[in-house]
This record gives sequence, C-alpha cells and structure tokens, in this order.
Amino acid sequence: MNKIIYYLFVLPLSYLPLYLLYGLSPIIYFICYYVISYRKNVVRLNIQKSFPEKTAKEHEFIMQAFYLHLSQVIIEGIKNLTISKKELSKRFKITNPEVVNDLLKKQKSIILIGGHYGNWEWLITSQAFQFEGKAFGLGMPMSNKFWGQAINKKRERFGLKVIHSKNYKEALAEQKNPYTLLMLGDQSPGDTNKSYWMNFLNQQTAVQFGTESLANTYDLAVVYFNIDKVRYGGYEMTLTLITDSPNELKWGAITQEHTELLEQQINKKPYLWMWSHKRWKRDLPADLNALRIEQEQGFNNQFR
Repeated sequence: MNKIIYYLFVLPLSYLPLYLLYGLSPIIYFICYYVISYRKNVVRLNIQKSFPEKTAKEHEFIMQAFYLHLSQVIIEGIKNLTISKKELSKRFKITNPEVVNDLLKKQKSIILIGGHYGNWEWLITSQAFQFEGKAFGLGMPMSNKFWGQAINKKRERFGLKVIHSKNYKEALAEQKNPYTLLMLGDQSPGDTNKSYWMNFLNQQTAVQFGTESLANTYDLAVVYFNIDKVRYGGYEMTLTLITDSPNELKWGAITQEHTELLEQQINKKPYLWMWSHKRWKRDLPADLNALRIEQEQGFNNQFR
C-alpha cells in the first residue's frame, strides 16, 4: 500500500508546479486542524507552557498559524521529492555562506546545528550544493522502512549522504577532506540521564548532547543555522559560528548556546517551529544537581 501511495499519488503530485500545489494547502490545514485534529492537544499544551505570559487568544492564534505553516511545509515536502536544483536555489537562500565555506577552506569540518524550524527539508536536500566539501545528514531512520528509504534517496540526489546516528563513526572515520554534518538538535532525547538539562521556553528541558560530544570527539567547528520564512515559498538561512575550537569550551557551553539561539528564533516567530513534537515527554531527574556534577566530571575525564 505504501508503494502504491508513493508511486501513484505522492511522486506524480510532486511534479506539479509549486504554485498549484499550494492550492492544496487550505485543504490540508482544514483536515489537520478541524477533521482529524492532528496532535492538537500536544500542540496546545506545548504552546501554553512555553508562553505562560500570553493570553488564551494569543495561544490560539499561534496554534492556528502553526497549522497553516505545517500545511505549507507538507506541500513543500512533497515538492522536495522532485524540485530542481535551480528552483531550490531560488527558494532557499543562505545570507552568509562564507561562515561555513571559509572554515572548509581552512580544512575545518563543521557541524551544522539547528531545529525543526522553517523548512529544514529544503536545507537537507540543498546542503551539498550550498556549501563546498562533502555533505552529511545525521539522523534516526523513519519507523516505516519504505518511506524512509524513498525520502532519503530523494534527499541524497544532489550529493548529500544520509547516515544513521548509530553508524556515524564508520562514516566520519574514513573522511580525509573537510565536510559539513547536518544535525537537528530539538527532538526529545532517548536517555534522560545522558541529556543536558536546561531552561528552554520556560520549562526544564532535556536536550540532546550529541552535537557537543561529536564536536569534541572530532574537533569539529559548530555553526548554528537560522531558517526564516521571508515570503510564501521562500526561505533565508543565516549562519552563526558558535565555535571553531570546541575543545576550549566548558561542558555544556555548545549545547546551551545552540538551544538558546533556537529559543530566540521561536520567540520571534513561534508558528514556524514544529509544535506537534512531544518535546517535553522526559521526566526531570530526581536529583538534577547530582546528575549535572556527574555529567560534567565524565565529560572532563573524556575530553579535558
């Protein structure tokens, strides 16, 4: 059934011009918001807890704006399967690519870290031609094997290599030339005790520590990417260098900064973030201070 849906419906649909596909956006919005109420309780609770100072009316406005944006991201995701390099270059621009390219010229490999904000799929697909050097995307495979393989094949068509988060050591170990490694750091981590805990959107939040760990293991520069929606079907990405010397920073500094940068984005345009994620499903450790001391000691023993 998945193959039938993909080859007879989704893939042919992606060949339509984007302006025609956007005509389906109101229908998708109506279905998600009013018909199936897609994760509505999760979205509402996340927004309420993140913005306790806002009124119920403001919460509802953010919620509806998010579902409108989500409907457009779904359309853009469908188009992403067959969008041309030329059109993608016009619709997804980087304001300061020299931040990354200058590091690559210095033979410095880079972690590109950001969140599920704006349109990350167009970044994944265009990464290989937006920057010099080899391009990798690191992540967990989709639960549905067919859809995961089909989507990753399309993501890789311009040169990106998608690598499983459990197999990154083999892929990175054989690299002799500088590369960019794309990571999304705003999903709920799998292990509470291995997470970095901090205040994020007015809540104690478990944050994935993988970016900081990889940066210190392989001496990678860390660059934060901010994807902003500047027009209908148009995005601009701005890069911020967090560090090109990760081994000189204290435990938690990288994780703290890239998460705070994402928080600043969300506060400016809340509706562009993926509120439907179950971001706060991890329970706060019983003794957080003891855990932080243990984590910092372990980090320093390994890297300092």
